[in-house]
Amino acid sequence: MTIIVPKRRNILTGSLAAAAASAFGGLGAQAAGVDPSMTIVVPPEKIPWKPLYNFPPGMAESATMTGAISEPGQYYVLIRWHQGYMSAPHWYETDRMCVVLSGVWYVASGEDFAPEKTVPVPAGSYVRRVARTPHYDGVIKSAPEPAIIAISGIGPIHYHLTDESKPGWREV
Repeated sequence: MTIIVPKRRNILTGSLAAAAASAFGGLGAQAAGVDPSMTIVVPPEKIPWKPLYNFPPGMAESATMTGAISEPGQYYVLIRWHQGYMSAPHWYETDRMCVVLSGVWYVASGEDFAPEKTVPVPAGSYVRRVARTPHYDGVIKSAPEPAIIAISGIGPIHYHLTDESKPGWREV
């Protein structure tokens, strides 16, 4: 009687092939789809944009996606800055983690408003605003498009102007 001993490689590949067939055999071309109780998708045209703070219309909008900046806990908002506008120097109580989604966002630190000294932050960049430190931001007039920024942090927060005698926004 001859005993055939399979090669180790054949044992491994055979086992893997059997496991894969078992795991994927019943799925074939069937797609999983999206269960809205498990995965919430908001297409761009359904983002709930609203005017940012008490800024004039057409300057900047925000869209609360999760949580609320005025409530305890994590929040996630989108901000859309239009060309030619910036915030006045201000600060918040907690850190804010920001990712530029589209366009170029112009940022600066400090209490003195100097838009010519802002730093351009292109799409895909990350910015961390450290709690209780003054800063300002927006989009310069010559930019080709608005900037959209995703911001997350822990609430509640309040928009504290460094100079309350002036408006919270600037046209640049």
